[in-house]
Amino acid sequence: MPQTLRTNWMKNVTKTLYLLLVCVLVAGCSSKAVYDNVQRNNRQECVSVPPPQYDECIQRSSKSYEEYERDRSEVLKSEP
Repeated sequence: MPQTLRTNWMKNVTKTLYLLLVCVLVAGCSSKAVYDNVQRNNRQECVSVPPPQYDECIQRSSKSYEEYERDRSEVLKSEP
């Protein structure tokens, strides 16, 4: 392979790897952001539930993304 072709090929591979890395990082951040926004909206809706159910509603919508991921991975591991 001539030097010019090899250099161009390496540049293309490097650009592709950087793009892939950025996509993976953005996807991870996006999942957390979506989860956080859904939880925030759920907590806001707790205001409209009757007082006896308010604490339970807030508790259901207060699980951190890390706790959610941990619970989710345990469930996925236990599935056949």
